[in-house]
Amino acid sequence: MFKGLCLILAALLLATQASADNLYRYKNDVGGTVVDWHVPAEFAGRGYEVLSLQGEVLEVVTRQLSSAELKNKDRVKRLQQDAAVEQARLAEWDRFLLLRYSTVEDIDAAQERSLRELKIRLSVLFSNRRSSRARLEKVLARVADLERRGAEAQQQDLETIAGLRAEIESRSRAIADREAQVVAVTKEFNDDRDRFAQLQDVVLLRRSLSRD
Repeated sequence: MFKGLCLILAALLLATQASADNLYRYKNDVGGTVVDWHVPAEFAGRGYEVLSLQGEVLEVVTRQLSSAELKNKDRVKRLQQDAAVEQARLAEWDRFLLLRYSTVEDIDAAQERSLRELKIRLSVLFSNRRSSRARLEKVLARVADLERRGAEAQQQDLETIAGLRAEIESRSRAIADREAQVVAVTKEFNDDRDRFAQLQDVVLLRRSLSRD
């Protein structure tokens, strides 16, 4: 279950909650996330999200602006645009998760597959870089032996050294890119898992109230 998600239900509203069309998600006094059938007046001014009964974001309501902020029309417009963009992003994210996954275990399995593929590619890159380094060491040893005997290094060896060094550098960059991709993919799946857990919590809340 998503950490920090507090499902606070108002006992006096149970009779009307079952027929409500939407749920609301907002922050309480201690910063906890609350999902309920209404937003208390004391919290509404902080902003909240309107959810469908499946947990999808239908609307993002921004926080109440101060009188000074309201006078700044550019700021008001920017905040409205930001809210619209965030609303669209969350709605699309929720649709994607609900269409693609049925359980949190599905997300874990998808993550495992994606990371396994990336790690295989990383293994190949590491192996190729080791091979290039071994070849470079062999050529460098040959050149060093020639120099100890007073002979000049062959042009072909010098070109091979330059090429292998460039090859090693290129593969090192590719390895760094893949490692960064592993971190990014891991974070993406973790975010998906947390978000999906929130959606499931909303659905479970709706079902429990329907039974009541």
